[in-house]
Amino acid sequence: MSTVLPAVNSNASVLPRSSVGGTLASSTADESQDRFLKLLVTQMRNQDPMNPMDNAQVTTQLAQISTVGGIDKLNNSLSAMSSAMSATQNASLIGRNVVVSSDLVRLGGSGPVTVGVELAGAADKVGVAIQDASGRTVRSLSFGALPQGTSTFEWDGRNDAGERVAAGDYSLRLNATNASRAVVASGLVAGYVDSVTMQGGSSLLNLRGLGAADVSQVRRID
Repeated sequence: MSTVLPAVNSNASVLPRSSVGGTLASSTADESQDRFLKLLVTQMRNQDPMNPMDNAQVTTQLAQISTVGGIDKLNNSLSAMSSAMSATQNASLIGRNVVVSSDLVRLGGSGPVTVGVELAGAADKVGVAIQDASGRTVRSLSFGALPQGTSTFEWDGRNDAGERVAAGDYSLRLNATNASRAVVASGLVAGYVDSVTMQGGSSLLNLRGLGAADVSQVRRID
């Protein structure tokens, strides 16, 4: 469930928190086939001459290794297709605004910055402290009851006295409770996806002015 809270206003940008290859799989399949054929040849050499294997038995065993090899190739093909589909889906995020899991905020841009909280369960009280690099709280925000899921708001880049704070890195510190019992909460920040970079088996979203965020950090697509 996603909730958008009233704006608190702002001026900022955000810094998100920041296989086995086909050759090996093919080699493993080839080795399996080679071992199978060696065992089959050894079995035929040492068979009882009075009771030799018939053609049907040999054909059946050859069919088995053929099936195993076919399954390996099918698995490799499906893996490649899955990777290609994942890359295509992630590329579709280019030009979209996303909300990602992060507790770091970089103040210094123009316009309001969207930040928020992700709750593991419903809470009747939620507090957000925005702290500078030294750990000093510059802005304290309090919200009443919030549902499970993501809730977002905007920070105007000002402290509790209404003064604009210096550009730089800030962090979100969250406190959420329900009937005085703690609720697990994590920070959120929003950004615009400029491009997607494939790195190993994962995709990194390059957020405008914010840096890279793993696609697994995405909590909402706007």
